[in-house]
Amino acid sequence: MANNEDFFKKVISHSKEYGYIFGSSEIYDGLSAVYDYAQNGVELKKNIREYWWRSMVYMHQNIVGIDAAILMHPTTWKASGHVDAFNDPLIDNKDSKKRFRADVLIEDHAEKLELKAQKEIAKAQKRFGDSFDEAQFVTTNERVLRYRSEKQEILDRMARLLEAEDLSGVKALIEELEIADPDTGSRNWTDVRQFNLMFGTKLGASADSATDLYLRPETAQGIFVNFLNVQKTGRMKIPFGIAQTGKAFRNEIVARQFIFRMREFEQMEMQFFVRPGEEMKWYEYWKETRLNWHLSLGMGAENYRFHDHEKLAHYANAAADIEFNFPFGFKELEGIHSRTDFDLSQHEKFSGKKLQFFDPELNESYVPYVVETSIGLDRMFLAVLSHSLKDETLEDGSERTVLKLPFILAPVKAAVLPLLKKDGLPEIAHKIIQDLQWDYNVIYDEKDAVGRRYRRQDAAGTPYCITVDHQTKEDNTVTLRNRDTMEQERVHISELSEKMKDSISYKNWLS
Repeated sequence: MANNEDFFKKVISHSKEYGYIFGSSEIYDGLSAVYDYAQNGVELKKNIREYWWRSMVYMHQNIVGIDAAILMHPTTWKASGHVDAFNDPLIDNKDSKKRFRADVLIEDHAEKLELKAQKEIAKAQKRFGDSFDEAQFVTTNERVLRYRSEKQEILDRMARLLEAEDLSGVKALIEELEIADPDTGSRNWTDVRQFNLMFGTKLGASADSATDLYLRPETAQGIFVNFLNVQKTGRMKIPFGIAQTGKAFRNEIVARQFIFRMREFEQMEMQFFVRPGEEMKWYEYWKETRLNWHLSLGMGAENYRFHDHEKLAHYANAAADIEFNFPFGFKELEGIHSRTDFDLSQHEKFSGKKLQFFDPELNESYVPYVVETSIGLDRMFLAVLSHSLKDETLEDGSERTVLKLPFILAPVKAAVLPLLKKDGLPEIAHKIIQDLQWDYNVIYDEKDAVGRRYRRQDAAGTPYCITVDHQTKEDNTVTLRNRDTMEQERVHISELSEKMKDSISYKNWLS
């Protein structure tokens, strides 16, 4: 996917035009980095959530789900470290008056070196053709080695500075690398400072007696504080997992790139509780399992990569991101973290309650270790939407815009189109809808010539169009058109559901 600003603008405008995403409270000029999911967007989002939930909860006998409250006792966030350590290093540009995350500026600079290395590889590939040995080239080519070692050195230095909380060192690194404001080119920077990302709120009727609370900045803590409740009531044996989807809130100062980084967003998380000492085995298992889930959607293995963390969070002993090739480059889509026993131990300490598991096989109690998988639902939505949007030139020279969403995720599975608005064709179309709507989300469309209706449904991402014509009245057959191949076949009305089932069944996609 090209690193293409114009394409990204097209994704944003297409998502509004076809009812996927609107700016929040737009009639009041909106709210920065807050968005509403529109009629198609809410369906796509629900389908992604369901695709995740089925693979995580229904396909694993030892994983169950919960839905914890957004508001939690304030000590939760003291125990988790969010009150003291949930900060981003921010830097302002004095000329443009724009604010940036210092670490992201440095990471983006390092990524440019990787792009240079990729260009060298692509040039060599072109030059040598079929005889090109990429593995050998990347380990021997001077330029590729230099670019990649420079990139690594920058990321290592940044990690050490952030680890030591040396903010003046972070600024010095930005100046040394001559990093400029990406919009204006100015290098006139303020000092770097830390900013806490939690939204505060109050609980209580009067200002005097109100309790200070926070909107949760992540969903994981709701799982940890319920660890024992779930374990006992579900009679769960280790290893087992608890899954949850839900809203989280972060006061992102640098919210940008459409729905990639928002202040109100949705997470899909699973915390997997394991024996101490077995966490790395499960960490590797979940890395592979989660990548396979992404690959099952058919969006191309070349668009995913693992990125191991340079700087580990204080609670982790291993962490990796699955990155996706967004229109603005490879960025984090999902994190897999080995969180050790940090979370449960902290909640034990702050609550005074034991959060341990008695392991009958070992005949001992212990605080379990945790392996976490955490994916942003909104980011997944953006990955699917941006990857699916295509402009195609057809055999006859005409062009079409098509949203090639994975069929299983498409908001509407079929549009039923009567060829004419008369001769009893609309009545047959409505009867087909009444039959199919038990199994699928289907819609009726009668406006414009049928060719234009096909184009409209292509752009909206609808996998199938079912056309009712005069032949339907004679033999009860309709035309079933496939969005991606544009092929049409005559199908008996009674066979429609079965015909569509294969391409829209969880079994076929997830297995």
